[in-house]
Amino acid sequence: MPVRPPLTLDSPVTALPGVGPDRASQLERLGIHFVSQLLLHRPRRYEDRKNLCKVRDLEKGMTTVVQGTIVACGLKTWSHKTKSVYEFILDDGSGRLHCRWWNLPFMEKYFKTGDSLLVYGKVLNLKPATIDHPETEFAENLDDAAIHLGRIVPIYPLTEGLGQRWLRALIFRTLASCKELVQEEFPQIVNPPSRASALELLHSPTTLDDPEKARQKLSFDEFVSLQFRIQARRKKLEEKAQALPCQGDNRLIKIFLQQLPYKLTDGQKTVLKEIRADLGGKVPMRRLLQGDVGSGKTVVAACASLMTIESGFNVAIMAPTEILAEQHFRNFHQWFNPLHVSVELRTSSRKVSTLFDQGQLRVTIGTHALLEDNVNLQNLGLVIIDEQHKFGVVQRDRFLGKGNYPHLMVMTATPIPRTLGLTLYGDLDVSRMEGMPGGRTPIRTFIRPAAKAIKVWEFVKEQVKKGRQAYVVYPRIEEDPRGLKSVKKETDLLRTRLAPYRVEALHGRMESFEKEAVMKEFGNGSINILVATSIIEVGVDISNATVMVIEDANLFGLAQLHQLRGRIGRGSEESYCIVLTRDGAAESTEKLKVFEKTLDGFQLAEEDMKLRGVGNLVGSDQSGLPDFKFGDFNKDGLLIEKARLLVRENLNLK
Repeated sequence: MPVRPPLTLDSPVTALPGVGPDRASQLERLGIHFVSQLLLHRPRRYEDRKNLCKVRDLEKGMTTVVQGTIVACGLKTWSHKTKSVYEFILDDGSGRLHCRWWNLPFMEKYFKTGDSLLVYGKVLNLKPATIDHPETEFAENLDDAAIHLGRIVPIYPLTEGLGQRWLRALIFRTLASCKELVQEEFPQIVNPPSRASALELLHSPTTLDDPEKARQKLSFDEFVSLQFRIQARRKKLEEKAQALPCQGDNRLIKIFLQQLPYKLTDGQKTVLKEIRADLGGKVPMRRLLQGDVGSGKTVVAACASLMTIESGFNVAIMAPTEILAEQHFRNFHQWFNPLHVSVELRTSSRKVSTLFDQGQLRVTIGTHALLEDNVNLQNLGLVIIDEQHKFGVVQRDRFLGKGNYPHLMVMTATPIPRTLGLTLYGDLDVSRMEGMPGGRTPIRTFIRPAAKAIKVWEFVKEQVKKGRQAYVVYPRIEEDPRGLKSVKKETDLLRTRLAPYRVEALHGRMESFEKEAVMKEFGNGSINILVATSIIEVGVDISNATVMVIEDANLFGLAQLHQLRGRIGRGSEESYCIVLTRDGAAESTEKLKVFEKTLDGFQLAEEDMKLRGVGNLVGSDQSGLPDFKFGDFNKDGLLIEKARLLVRENLNLK
């Protein structure tokens, strides 16, 4: 007999007794290749089998476990065999329990009279005692009774061909033989209980609270691992990079602020103090600026740009869409022209320069086109990325590579849940800008069923008649097989419905010159109603637009709905956001009610994460976030903050 090598946590599962090629293949489908992964296979729930319930003691509505023997079973069909119920009767000596599966005729293949079973479920009736669709487990092999009975028993996710009892026994025995091999992943960061104890609590809890204690420990280890990866970027920056002096001398900012038609908010002033301190620090600025829709982030970006220009360096600003880049170009040109500061636009389809002098310091604004190799951004002191969530970390690094460790400010009007911000942007300092510029009226939001559409369009016409403008947003450009409304089809219908007012479309498949022409005419009031996709969610600022209608709104996330709503309410007139929906799904209804009642983007971001989860919120591929087995962004805010703090202390980061 060949000698087995010593078992380690890195051993393949085939090194375990009883795991041959077939079993290994089944475990692989669960993502389990090595012993360490088997020990981290998380139960999906637990059953308290310390005291099995007798049939005679069952109560209606209770959820419990009963052990007994099948004394009768059979399948009944009707309606030409399109409907069925499979039922067996379980006898435990004290009474009989009826277990039923509706419209699952294949269940009769799995059971027969004489089988000894454990069943788990909710008692629906007592005369006779009945459980529908219970979970079941064969109760043979009483040699393993200590594993499957008389304790709090873990119930694991399975795959085809893999039995619950076999997997539970494998994990139980593997943990017993390997517990001494389990070491702390990060011994320099102490956070009890020990990792070995956490695995014991996970797979062999003595109370129903133990699994949560285990989850928190293993969750913390996951967050620490992620923070080490993130903070290594910051450590490298602090060790290698010498900051460029870009705090400025106020000669341009003073004039700029005097020409603004309003005063800066307290939130803008606070953020600018933080930015100026960063621009004059020893380490290049790495700052995330969060501000709700319409809070004035662009003005802050302009001030940071002027600080850099005053210091003798150039600025580059990257936006995710041509519409947003062109709007920034128009704003910066209007603001900086009196200051004789050059502004330049670079997109894939356009290059526009307003240079006072070829050697003049300048602000270059563009889209992804700025990342192209042939774009040379000389003497770069500050990089600004707007709507950071639209770009990945690789793109951010490539943009920074255009200079010699320039300062970086990333901005977003899509508020990020705090726990997510500490991970996605954990290497950045975070500024959260509170407050809104004066003179704005809160937006009123209404949810209306499709049956009320006629009244909604009458209201839109009334507002346009008063001289206002409106947006109408649809989720699709072309007609959808699911019947979702589309920009192209609905634009034609709205031209008839909203006549004599001018209705035009805007979507991502239009040529750049077409989009620019439409936005120019909407901006000067020639177009009354703009029908668009979510392309308008960022970068559109028309103060006279006071009405927004969103159809099939359930297809948008809360953050996106909030961004869309932020296109109105930018002037002093009362604004209205009307959501037309035909979807009665519980989640959609809950989401839209939250949207209707809440104007706070940060609160909506937290609710969005609860409803959609992190993966749908940020896109795992784009964000680079790992697939956590134990970490939960909705539950683990304190753990995330603790992990970040301890890792930064360990790396001696400021």
